[in-house]
Amino acid sequence: MLYRYGAFVARRARLLLALAALLMVGAAVLGAGAFGKLRNGGFEDPASPSSRAEQLIESEFGGRLNLVLMVTPTAGTVDDPAVRADGVALSEALAAEPYVSEVVSYFTTPAPALRSEGGTDALVLARVEGDEMEIRDRADAIIERYSGQRGSLTVLAGGEQGVYHEVNGAVTRSLAIAEGIAVPLTLLLLVIAFGSVVAALLPLAVGGVAILGTFAELAVLGSVTEVSIFSINLTTALGLGLGIDYALFMVNRFREQLAAGDTVPEAVARTVATAGRTVIYTAVAVMAALAALLVFPLYFLRSFGYAGIGVVAIAALGALVLLPALLAVLGHRVNAGRVRLPRRLRRATSGDGTGRLTQGAPSPFWGRLAGRVMRRPALIGLPVVALLLLAASPLLGVSFGSPDQDVLRETTASRQVAAALADRFAGHADTPIEIVTTGPAGPEEVAQFARTLSQLPDVAHVSSSAGTYVDGFAAPGSADPTLATPDAQRFTVVTDLAATSDAAQDLVRTIRDLPGPGNTGFLVTGASAALVDTKQSIADRLPLAAGLVLLTTLIVLFLFTGSVVQAIRAILMNGLSLAGTLGILTWIFQEGHLASVLGFTPRPMDMSMTVLLFCIAFGLSMDYEVFVLSRIKELHDTGLPTAQAVPDGLARSGRIVSTAAGLLAVTFFAFGTSTVSFLQMFGLGAGLAILIDASLVRGVLVPASMRLLGRAAWWSPAPLRRVHARVALEEG
Repeated sequence: MLYRYGAFVARRARLLLALAALLMVGAAVLGAGAFGKLRNGGFEDPASPSSRAEQLIESEFGGRLNLVLMVTPTAGTVDDPAVRADGVALSEALAAEPYVSEVVSYFTTPAPALRSEGGTDALVLARVEGDEMEIRDRADAIIERYSGQRGSLTVLAGGEQGVYHEVNGAVTRSLAIAEGIAVPLTLLLLVIAFGSVVAALLPLAVGGVAILGTFAELAVLGSVTEVSIFSINLTTALGLGLGIDYALFMVNRFREQLAAGDTVPEAVARTVATAGRTVIYTAVAVMAALAALLVFPLYFLRSFGYAGIGVVAIAALGALVLLPALLAVLGHRVNAGRVRLPRRLRRATSGDGTGRLTQGAPSPFWGRLAGRVMRRPALIGLPVVALLLLAASPLLGVSFGSPDQDVLRETTASRQVAAALADRFAGHADTPIEIVTTGPAGPEEVAQFARTLSQLPDVAHVSSSAGTYVDGFAAPGSADPTLATPDAQRFTVVTDLAATSDAAQDLVRTIRDLPGPGNTGFLVTGASAALVDTKQSIADRLPLAAGLVLLTTLIVLFLFTGSVVQAIRAILMNGLSLAGTLGILTWIFQEGHLASVLGFTPRPMDMSMTVLLFCIAFGLSMDYEVFVLSRIKELHDTGLPTAQAVPDGLARSGRIVSTAAGLLAVTFFAFGTSTVSFLQMFGLGAGLAILIDASLVRGVLVPASMRLLGRAAWWSPAPLRRVHARVALEEG
């Protein structure tokens, strides 16, 4: 079937290229609006108690304060007359903004919590109204308008919307920088690998198609469902990397078929039937891993499931439709634009000394390595297993969190605001724990509940409709009637604890265990409560997601190899390499090693990003598993014993896999330049996982495990063998 399809593409190549060009123009036009349709959040479960509390506060009280402006006088204190006048003017101007429904300012309501120790700073808190995207756009405009120098004041923006404003800007800049690094470097490496400019440009063309398709896909998805803005960076990197990966494999096989004497149409058909089959299975394996993200209710993760599946499909279609058509038109000109490389570099990049990457020319290095490993599988394999287990050991002390201002550089405005709140203000007035009752409560019941809350450890004060309580006592005249409606009561708990700290999370759990005011139930929200609920939501669905990844991977690898043992072996090997990768990331980003080099602040591992990294890295590991197994299985099916098929297969596939892995790693490592720490973590983690997999796993653990398994490596029960013979997609 694939051979016939390849022959069809060769006959209709120019027509297919014309149609592809039209589609790419449409994708470019459609994708231009992608940024405006993507969202900031998605890190919380909409069905969690904290999210339901947010909805109740929105319906009963109009919502929470979501923007912090920290005001610092250029001279004197915030109580100086000139400073106070400018502060009042700022507060009144902000309150007059059309979509700002509430402003709480030290200059209009001189609450002590809004003034720093020594009077060096003051806070102006605001609530920007609208849905998620409207709030983002409106808050961006307000921050641009009010930040900076205003008379005698210097204004810095922080809080939830201040963080989002700076993260969005950093994401956009990171994407431009990463692509500016990855694309030229990838082209250079492709020229070195192929020794031909034309051949090198083909994988880059497919990668470019994948990027354009990615932006168009995100624009469409953003119009019909919630999609995280971070998907721009990560799915673009995935689309570029996989597009190059698949094209590299296809171009390499095409050149091999030409070198073997095939005509151009025959070479195209044979390339699609062999390398194209491998691309289909690798794409399905990656999509199966990403599909597990759809089980999570957080749209940050779910959007990567939708977007990631589409990106992989676009990259695979580019390799299976556009690329064969280009190869059919180019024919032998695929080797045009020869680049003469130094002799040492030619030997390093090819087995035939020509400087061209040809799969038909075995690589002495990979063949010798596999042969040595298979002669002493336990002696060489066990130290590698021990090394990966050692790398995984930091996972024993891993802790998880959610993104906050600490993912940004210390020089950003929102980081400076957060640091000032922690160091110079009596309580974290910008990130309180909010409580809302699910029914009415009487004045005495409200007072008693507020009194109880104020006596909990680490609570600075509690605001309620009955008064503001400190250590069980209400300040005279502090009752706030706006914190009560006929159907609900609202309590604001200000604490000295950092919102993401373990102590703050424990305080949330303690509050939730308290009896409500009277017979009324209540819900708790705020940054600390949202973190507690997010961790619980992910943990609840993690077994299902892991089970789906394992099951779909087993099915895909069984259909590819016809062996249950091969599928189980691949999962165990990939799990080991991923554990090592995540352990190294914990050592770097949580424990703070290399923090000064990379410029980030050590913090708990981001739970959502860790899950995302696991799914993507697992899928990419299967990508290279299929690449290597395709050649080993091809040789084994000709009658070679496993002991010979494995080193010969690695000799023929090792160089192409290591080249593909190096190119894909460059794409991900480019995100190490990001100024957002969890994007750094993802880029470095994905690149590291790819390199570990392509070297230690493919070069050592695969031949070692295959040698130890012997004939059993290809075993499957008879009923499953019959199923495989009936449904598997075989080479034509």
